[in-house]
Amino acid sequence: MYMLRNKLNALVVAASLCCVCSEVFANHLRQYTVASQSERILADKDLETIRTRIINDLLQPAVKKEMITELITSFRSDGTWPGINYKDSSRTGFEHRIHLENMLSLARGVRKTGSPFYKDSKAKQTLSDALNFWLKHDFRCENWWWNEMGTPQWMINILLLIDEDLNEYQRAAGLKIAGRANLEAFGARPGGDLLPIAGMLGKQALFTRDSDVLERVIEVMASEIQVTTGRGIKPDLSFHHRTDNVISTLTYGSSFASSFAYWGVKIAGTRFKFPEPALRLLIDYYIDGISRSMVHGIYPDPGAENRDMTRMNALRREGTDLPENLLKISNYRSKELQHIVNLRNGKVLPSSNTNKFFWHSSYLVHDRPTWFASVRMHSSRSSNMEQPHNDEGIRMHHFGDGANFISRRGTEYYNIYPVWNWQMIPGTTVMQKDSLPHWKELAKKGKSSFSGGASDGRYGMAAIDLVSVHDPLGAKKAWFLFDNEYLCLGTDITADKDLPVFTTINQTLLMTPVVAKSNGKQTVLATGDHKLTNVSWIIHDSVAYVFPEPADINLFNRETTGSWRNINHQSWATDDPVKEDVFSLWIDHGRKPAMSGYAYMVVPATSLEALDRYTAKSGIRIIANNPELQAVMNTSAGIAQMVFYTRGEAKLFNSSISAEQPCLVMVSAKGNTLSSVTLSDPTQTLKTLRVYLKGKVVTRTPGFKTTWHEDTGRTLLEADLPQEGFAGQSVTATF
Repeated sequence: MYMLRNKLNALVVAASLCCVCSEVFANHLRQYTVASQSERILADKDLETIRTRIINDLLQPAVKKEMITELITSFRSDGTWPGINYKDSSRTGFEHRIHLENMLSLARGVRKTGSPFYKDSKAKQTLSDALNFWLKHDFRCENWWWNEMGTPQWMINILLLIDEDLNEYQRAAGLKIAGRANLEAFGARPGGDLLPIAGMLGKQALFTRDSDVLERVIEVMASEIQVTTGRGIKPDLSFHHRTDNVISTLTYGSSFASSFAYWGVKIAGTRFKFPEPALRLLIDYYIDGISRSMVHGIYPDPGAENRDMTRMNALRREGTDLPENLLKISNYRSKELQHIVNLRNGKVLPSSNTNKFFWHSSYLVHDRPTWFASVRMHSSRSSNMEQPHNDEGIRMHHFGDGANFISRRGTEYYNIYPVWNWQMIPGTTVMQKDSLPHWKELAKKGKSSFSGGASDGRYGMAAIDLVSVHDPLGAKKAWFLFDNEYLCLGTDITADKDLPVFTTINQTLLMTPVVAKSNGKQTVLATGDHKLTNVSWIIHDSVAYVFPEPADINLFNRETTGSWRNINHQSWATDDPVKEDVFSLWIDHGRKPAMSGYAYMVVPATSLEALDRYTAKSGIRIIANNPELQAVMNTSAGIAQMVFYTRGEAKLFNSSISAEQPCLVMVSAKGNTLSSVTLSDPTQTLKTLRVYLKGKVVTRTPGFKTTWHEDTGRTLLEADLPQEGFAGQSVTATF
């Protein structure tokens, strides 16, 4: 890949697309701008096909007559539009982008056949004057992204649309600005923005009709579709943009896939087309990485988000462009891609019964036809959260401390974040401070070496021996997920500061009345704040929160107020009050707790009528919840799940399992017959795992060895664990 990049960079320098200040660049521009239109169309047929497709795509949005008319009539003689702050070039400002948007709208209006402004002289003159104004001032932002990606992207799109109307100065100066998107740019990092930047470079090659540069660009793009332990697509098919090992599958990872798929469609059927292996890997990543990180493959899961979730409408329903583009360029896994399209179009209902743990990202997802849950953690191998770049996501200090989201529709947390209490993120155990540390102190290296999950593809579990990076607090937390419910256990909750510690069960939009069963009595709670004792269960929005042992809990179901400015300092985020009705449920462990704990079940897709029947025969049993072992059994499903924080034994009624090292263990049985054992190493340091199973069993699963010990009546199961990029992945033995 680096050889390809070096070859391309050399060619780009020669073609004046990188070294914009060099004499070579000036010579190239002179040669390009003096060439006649006929000479510039000597490029090959494939390039012209791609060029036409790109331009047609840019012309797709509708031309809005009223908007274009307003742009023409309001345009001022000095080359500006009213209402745009042309002085603020800060990271949180840069309203200059509106000027770029206006120019692209005008370009579309004068170029699109059938537009009321097609070849309109006033519209063309307005656009030309607006372009000259930008080229004269060459606006730069304090945020590098605008200088190397945002502005170059807008500029090359404008140039492509009005190529025939440009004068020599506009063509040369515009190309110079567009050329700041190049492979030597700061943002052109492997696995990050390199692919989108390469796409912009490809458009520059189309504009100049340079087949050699276009060919090398496509080679660089194809070489980026690879599995890596660095930046990019990870072996577990999550995505990391930076070296902090924080998941970015739905942010940079989605942009990565979108850029590749977009170009895949544009170059299909030409000699530039992507190789099939690259297409297949991208499709695997999209289906098993991106889509699995969404509620039923439709809505982004908050647990996979970062600072982007503090942008308005960040959790909106996902569109179908990306999977449809993938369907156009390959037949690989086409039925699954079409199913995703159908889900998003509302043509089919969710039907998944899957579980997956992304061991590179400490992120677990659990999908059922009527609900979706996730767990987000951090570890000593990663940061707790990405940096709040550009002053976005400035209150996400505790987001990686075991965030646990439960969704039925995918809209439960939509735009709730301005009014959220960010020290009460669902699933987390957090010391309640007067205020959070400054956002410059938000992202820190994790301290928890024990952080992982185990999954057999249908059922799974996650656990963390949490060491807070912000507070003198520790806790052992585990989640056990099944078909109809999941169980949350916490133990060893200890704090060294005289402040309250809360475990938040949920904090979501208030959608229905809240009903509680407390002290044996069922009550519909009035709007307000409540402190309840001896609670058996709470139900809200068809999700029940069940306490195996009656517990004292706190909740509120009322309106709360906040602002976007409270969580995001971009210029659009104002202090205007935002009001939402919120349901918040939590356990108060008291001030400076020592060895505190909790246990609760989340039962989605239920009702008042079904709840008491469910609790009477759920089959869920807590085997242990102590600092050495957290373990549960689901007798209905024939599954036991165990978190061994140290060497120990779990007694499972008439059976037992012993672990020789800290690990996660999941056992499945059919009747009284053992069917499988799934193991994982949450420390990602072990080469082998050893567990003892009661009775004599034999496995022929590769990577496992069984040894019968007649004297103890137990079988030693030894597992060779995945290494390097696969350390932390689950392994399953069948019997």
